[in-house]
Amino acid sequence: CPQANLINEPLVVFVCATTGQGDPPDNMKMFWRFLFRKNLPPGSLCQLDYAVLGLGDSSYPKFNFVAKKLHKRVLQLGGNPLLPVALGDDQHDLGPDAVVDPWLLALWDKILALYPLPPGLEIISPDVRLPPKYTLHYLAEDTLHPDGVLLQPIAPRAVPCELHPFAARMVSNQRVTAQSHFQDVRLIEFDVTGSGIMFSAGDVVMIQPQNCPEDVEQFCQLLRLDPDRHFVLKPTEPGTPLPALLPQPCTIRHLVTHYLDISCVPRRSFFELLSYFSTNELEQEKLQEFSSAQGQEELYSYCNRPRRTTLEALWDFPHTTCAIPPEYLLDLIPRIRPRAFSIASSMLAHPDRIQILMAVVRYKTRLSKPRRGLCSTWLASLNPEQGDVRVPLWVKKGGMKFPADPDTPVIMIGPGTGVAPFRAAIQERVAQGRRGNCLFFGCRQKSKDFYCQAEWEELVTKGFLTLITAFSRDQEEKVYVQHRIQENRELVWQLLSSGRAHVYLAG
Repeated sequence: CPQANLINEPLVVFVCATTGQGDPPDNMKMFWRFLFRKNLPPGSLCQLDYAVLGLGDSSYPKFNFVAKKLHKRVLQLGGNPLLPVALGDDQHDLGPDAVVDPWLLALWDKILALYPLPPGLEIISPDVRLPPKYTLHYLAEDTLHPDGVLLQPIAPRAVPCELHPFAARMVSNQRVTAQSHFQDVRLIEFDVTGSGIMFSAGDVVMIQPQNCPEDVEQFCQLLRLDPDRHFVLKPTEPGTPLPALLPQPCTIRHLVTHYLDISCVPRRSFFELLSYFSTNELEQEKLQEFSSAQGQEELYSYCNRPRRTTLEALWDFPHTTCAIPPEYLLDLIPRIRPRAFSIASSMLAHPDRIQILMAVVRYKTRLSKPRRGLCSTWLASLNPEQGDVRVPLWVKKGGMKFPADPDTPVIMIGPGTGVAPFRAAIQERVAQGRRGNCLFFGCRQKSKDFYCQAEWEELVTKGFLTLITAFSRDQEEKVYVQHRIQENRELVWQLLSSGRAHVYLAG
């Protein structure tokens, strides 16, 4: 929403999360700066009715900090709050819904009292299925342009971003833990030559993953969709933008592979919408229970606790699933979100390359099939030795900034794959000839998961690095990085007190 318009709005509902240590989310930073400008007159929002819903997690000390501060600031500027700020909490057994449900009911009551509906208009009953956001039109196979793909507008060469990722070639995909180790960790390298991508230590690479072919096949079979059918989307309401990353025309296979997140744990809204399509009484009853406030314990046990995927949930409701109209797929299933990885290499050491250190996510729940991370499983399955493998990616500024002054020493504490951003920092600092690098690294066993061992040892020999390791399972009693910090307290204190060292922790 353009922030300057705020002054003319009669009613605004803010929904905001809190990131990091009480920071506003990225997409709110400009708005945040605008709102906290000193020169905004105290009464500038006196015509505004507003409500604030916070989405937070009470295990963080600054729980819902942004929502609380936003509420206070709009009040300062003369805004009229319709309700107290709502503080959704991820730690609650029912998740944020425990707070959101009653708050929403109260909010609608307030809004309708202040802004009554014009005569002849009624509130849409909850039993009515709303129209889909887009309508889907299948194309006759003979109308297809043989080079349909070329009809896509070619974006001007800009720095890669979420809407225009760079298709980077995977150069290598190497396992860096022993075969006998329980965890599969990869050091993966991408070639970004010609992309215009620049980054420094502490930055993050965003990777857009995709679903595996077996899941895509299964999904299409369940919903009786022909994966090779082409379609175009039209917005139901004029002015609704089309999904940015979907080509037009598009195949069902492309939509399911690259766009629909069929491996995420479905939300309550998924079951609510699904219940409208159900032609089977038993299934419909269960779906309505899952989407009701009373059924949230049950839904949590069915979905969240075992980490059941959307695809698995669709299997459990076969009569309903085969009745889903295809145009509702984009309302029913969220898009695949990009995944963030700390960059584990420096451009000064590896020009035109990005490396990541990635643990392949795999764990057991009470479901018979092990749970697998979508992005890590997909990346681990790619083999650059079997041809040209491309991965869509772009780079974002990270939260870690390393000191500009070459004489400032750096204490880095990076157990496990948390060492990734420190590898980038050490490579960068070594290339600049900086020596005050101290790394505390911890893992289970020296012989199994001591990442980049040879690289660290060479830097120790050359005098660029002080390396202190903790191998927790190599002796009877467990030894962790915090034990090593305590043992080396004199060194740590000397770096902090006389060297004014900066301390970084990533885990």
